[in-house]
Amino acid sequence: MSRDIQLKERWEKLVDTLSNQFSQGEDLDLDSIIYLIGVQEYGKVHRQYKKDEKLNLMHIAICRLLEPYGYYEFEYFDTEGWPHYKIKEQLPALKAGEQSVLMKEAIVNYFLERKLID
Repeated sequence: MSRDIQLKERWEKLVDTLSNQFSQGEDLDLDSIIYLIGVQEYGKVHRQYKKDEKLNLMHIAICRLLEPYGYYEFEYFDTEGWPHYKIKEQLPALKAGEQSVLMKEAIVNYFLERKLID
């Protein structure tokens, strides 16, 4: 099976699984899944977040997702429990479609590690 087909199948399975768990029948989009990962990484799931905190959660998720690719490195948790990352390597200039594929691949790998999907 080609890598692209496998990624597509895993992505669809993941979207279905997460959508069933976190939305009322509507498929979650890429940003929503990134947000969920940010909440998971922050570890405080049962609270409301302000707009700027939501952006921070998405940033945390992106850093965590791209860490295995060598773009970010975890540094520390601050006094409020927020994880901080440092940039190891600048992301290459990618077209929108290429960014989407990279993020979907990183998200699928994240959930493969956690054995939510196979």
